[in-house]
This record gives sequence, C-alpha cells and structure tokens, in this order.
Amino acid sequence: MKKSNLIQSLVIVLTFASCLTLQAKNKMSAYLFAYFTGNAPEQEQIHFAYSYDGFNFELLNDGKPIIGSDSIAIMKGVRDPHILRGNDGYFYMVVTDMQCSRGWSSNRGIVLMRSKDMVQWEHHTVHFPEKYKGTNLEHVTRVWAPQTIFDVKAQKYLVYFSLLTDDGSIPYDRVYCAYANADFSDLEGTPQIFFDYQQAAIDTDIVQDEHGTYHIFFKTEGSRVKGLKHYVARDLSDWKSWRMVDGYCQDTKEAVEGAGVFPLLEGGWCLMYDCYMNGHYQFCKSDDLLFFKAYKNTETKGAFTPRHGTIMQITKKELKRLKKAFPTASGK
Repeated sequence: MKKSNLIQSLVIVLTFASCLTLQAKNKMSAYLFAYFTGNAPEQEQIHFAYSYDGFNFELLNDGKPIIGSDSIAIMKGVRDPHILRGNDGYFYMVVTDMQCSRGWSSNRGIVLMRSKDMVQWEHHTVHFPEKYKGTNLEHVTRVWAPQTIFDVKAQKYLVYFSLLTDDGSIPYDRVYCAYANADFSDLEGTPQIFFDYQQAAIDTDIVQDEHGTYHIFFKTEGSRVKGLKHYVARDLSDWKSWRMVDGYCQDTKEAVEGAGVFPLLEGGWCLMYDCYMNGHYQFCKSDDLLFFKAYKNTETKGAFTPRHGTIMQITKKELKRLKKAFPTASGK
C-alpha cells in the first residue's frame, strides 16, 4: 500500500473511532425529571429527580429546590417547568411565573431560563402587561404552562403557552406562541395564535417522532369532557391542517393535567400526566404515540410529590455532574 493511501486509511479509522468514542460519551443513560411540588408558595419551586428506567425516581438536592423562585420570578413562585435539550449546547427551561395563593388568574408572565450545565441558570422574566402595553395582552390574567420547541425551518426556539384576558379579547384559555430571541432573554414580536380548540386548552406538550411527524398533546377545559387530546401534524405553522386523533389519551377515569411525553431508552414512548385530584402521577407506554396503556403510578410520599413537570434523557456524565452539584444525603 502506498504511504499516502496508508495515511488516508489511518485517518478514516481514527475518525471513525473518535466518532464512536463521542457517541459512547454522549449516549443517553438516564432521565431527568423537572417538576414543582404543590400549591403552597414554598412548594412552587423547581425540583430535580433522576431515574434509570423513566418510572422510578431518586431525589436530587435532598428534594430541595435547585434554584429559589424568589430569585428568578416576579411573583416569587414558579410552576410547570419544561426542560429541553437544545441543539446548540444549551439546555432551556421555561416556567409559569405564579403563586396560586394569589388566585388562579394572578399570573402575568413567564420565566425564560438557559444553562450550559443544568446547574447554573441564566434567567429572564417576560411580564406581559409591561411588554405588550397598549395591546389586548396588557390584560392577560393567565400565561400558563409555557414550553419550548426548536423550529428547524426558522432556526429559532418557539415558546408556546395558554393565554386568557379579562377584556374579552381572549375569552377562554387559547394557545399562543412566539419565538424567543437569540440569547433566550425575551420573546420576539407579539404572540400569535398557535392553535384554537374553540374552548379552553392548557398544558400543551409537543414531540416529534422518527418520521418527522409532530404530536401535539393538550388538556381540554370548559363545558365538554375534560381530558388529554392529541393532534398530529407535519407543519407546526398551519394549525388548521392538523389532524385530531379520536378519543382521549389518558388511560384512567381520574382527573388529569400536565401531559408530558418523552422517548424511552429501550424504544417506544412514555406519556405521563398529573392525577392532581388523587395525588399521584401515572405513566403510560406507547409504541406509536397513538395508543397509550397505563404502566405505573408513582408512589408520591415524603419529599417526592411531583406536580406538572417534564422529563428528558441525560447522559451518564450529565447525571454525575448533577449529583455532584445537587447531592442527596444518601450519596446515591
């Protein structure tokens, strides 16, 4: 073999080996659960727990908040944390800026958060009455359960949430969206309707399957039967083209909210939801994101009493870093 060909072959082999090493290093091996714990002001905080199977969780930080709500939120309380792994090396988290002890129509904005390591978080509030003064959004009484998804076409992060106003312009909780700016410190422009279910819709969660299809889950409120509904779509920008899946997603007769969908390490998907009237979470499994079967109820006791949150996969290295930053007394 010529020397040049030998060098070229070695480069290819070493590059391939480096790729395998990088893939092994970045292989997902656990789950991180971001949640809050209850309706009292001291419970409206961001908590972390981890799991190796996606169903049984161990506390981080001895069950204490990983960041104080009074340091990040105008209302000194936060709810409904949604955590997302970005495609740019950052992790993103958005939360409802609210204390429900002041009333269910008392929140006026959201908190945008960004981190390189899930330990130290930048944070910025978006206070709708101030930011959108002079528009109908000055009159918001609820900005509920924000979440984020990366829009590949726009190359931006899209933030979506439910809005309600007291001037009649948004008469029921309707889902709106807006792009975040480049450093995730604010929203660009005025929020636009993301979709309109023609009655109250809250707690929207979106995932994309291996075929590129989006699955949009949300909770219905109002006079009709309440439950988790589901759209499928190829294009998030045209909600009138979305297809509604028949029936309800939850596999229970209990009252539910806070749907969260995530891929399982072994394949397939999990749909979890907060059985808020009965004090537990229920986890369901699905192979196709269309039919869900109840698999496990959490045992919520002691310091682990999760409310509306989200789960994402993490690597072994990331979990090690989180355990070091937020240790538990047991040292697990």
